[in-house]
Amino acid sequence: MKGGKRIVEDRTFPGSVSREQGNSPLQHVPSDYYPPGGCFWFILPDGTDQGKKMFYRDSHPGNDKPGTTVVLVHGNPECSYSYRKIIAALARTARTPVRTIAMDHIGFGLSDQATFEMTCADHAVNLLCLIRYLDLHNVTLVVHDWGGPIGIGAFLREPGRVANLVLLNTTVFPIPDEGYTYHKNYPTPCIPWSKFPLAFPSRLWGPVASYTVYRRPAGAFRLVAGLVVHLLLFRLGIRAGGERDARQVYEEQFSTRANARSSMRMVRETQYWGKGEMVPGSSPELKNPGVLYRFMQENMTKAWGPLGRNIGARALVGRWDPLGKDGVISQWLRSLPQLEGHVRVFEKVGHFVNIEKPEEIADAVLDVAGLG
Repeated sequence: MKGGKRIVEDRTFPGSVSREQGNSPLQHVPSDYYPPGGCFWFILPDGTDQGKKMFYRDSHPGNDKPGTTVVLVHGNPECSYSYRKIIAALARTARTPVRTIAMDHIGFGLSDQATFEMTCADHAVNLLCLIRYLDLHNVTLVVHDWGGPIGIGAFLREPGRVANLVLLNTTVFPIPDEGYTYHKNYPTPCIPWSKFPLAFPSRLWGPVASYTVYRRPAGAFRLVAGLVVHLLLFRLGIRAGGERDARQVYEEQFSTRANARSSMRMVRETQYWGKGEMVPGSSPELKNPGVLYRFMQENMTKAWGPLGRNIGARALVGRWDPLGKDGVISQWLRSLPQLEGHVRVFEKVGHFVNIEKPEEIADAVLDVAGLG
């Protein structure tokens, strides 16, 4: 991981690529995190994170021209590793070669550590630099959680690069207040998700994250009791349950206070998702995500709807989640009417549909790209 020569290429857009890892706190990297020869660090050319290394995995079909380039944008508190089974399914089932690109945002996974509490607007700026550097076209964009405003916010600056969009429990709109919400009753009224950073210190954010990613729909008592047991086992050095490599990845990436605090800020922001108000105590230097939200809400239909490029669209949604309710789905259908008839809802699945339903998501990606 640490060795190798730096690679600098001449490109139309600024930036350079290294084979050398930066200062990520991730120490135990599973063998399936990235393909052999497909591990890169993009050195951000400008902006607030200028000079930092942003990891991305690039699975390219060799000399064959790909039928599509699938770009997978993760949310919080996960990383690109949460897409590994989808990527494997795409490689296994596509009838023509597919190129897949999945990145770790700054402060996540194998990317450099955060140096401030970042918003989705900050991550979108960094992603746009990578998109331009790789000069991506004919993209099937797959977005989950905060990956929605990050990925859509970046690509919508140059919308002609996107051919298809696959939505996984995400939104760029204000979340309707009825039913589940992140600030009142999800996953439990006693500790709603936006209040989790107030209930746990940053040193425990890693195990909280790993528990959150793998929790299943359950009542409030069972959820809280499960989290308490999980934290006690963590303090004893015991990692319980399946997917132990993945759990360790989600824990270790937040083992530094800088990364933990940046992730925790995004959790606090869920109360204002789609609106963009800054959380109490925010620094005035931070980018206000409200500007990004307004840009997406005003331009997505014009750029990608039936009167624009009319891109292909699919949605796969876990119902047990504020982003899985009918009000959120209706917002997407109004913005992208071509989604009608292409929304699949999993009633007994929670927020992390990307982890629970990889085969189904891969099928939807190939279907919308015409490669199934």
